[in-house]
Amino acid sequence: MKRKGGSDRPHRVPIEDHIDLHTFAPEEVTALLEDYLEAVARAGFRQVRIIHGRGIGVQRRIVRSVLSRHPLVEAFGDAPPEAGGWGATMVLLRRG
Repeated sequence: MKRKGGSDRPHRVPIEDHIDLHTFAPEEVTALLEDYLEAVARAGFRQVRIIHGRGIGVQRRIVRSVLSRHPLVEAFGDAPPEAGGWGATMVLLRRG
C-alpha cells in the first residue's frame, strides 16, 4: 500500500490488534483492510480496532462497507468512548 503523499514504496502494516487508517487515502482502504483482516485472523486475533477518525465519515463508511461483507467478520460496532468512540470501529472476528 502506498501512503498518502504519493510514496511509491510499499508500507508494511504491523500485525497488531488495531490499525490506524489516518495515513491512507480512501481509495487504498478497501484493499488494505481486506489484507489486514486476513493477517490478524491468521495471527489468532479475535477482536481488533480500526481507527478511521471522525471527520465527515468517508473512511468510516468504507470500513463499514468492507466489514459488512467480509467472511471473517462476525460483528462490528462503534468503539467505546475510551477507545475512540465513533472515530473507531471494534471488530469481532469469527473463530477459525
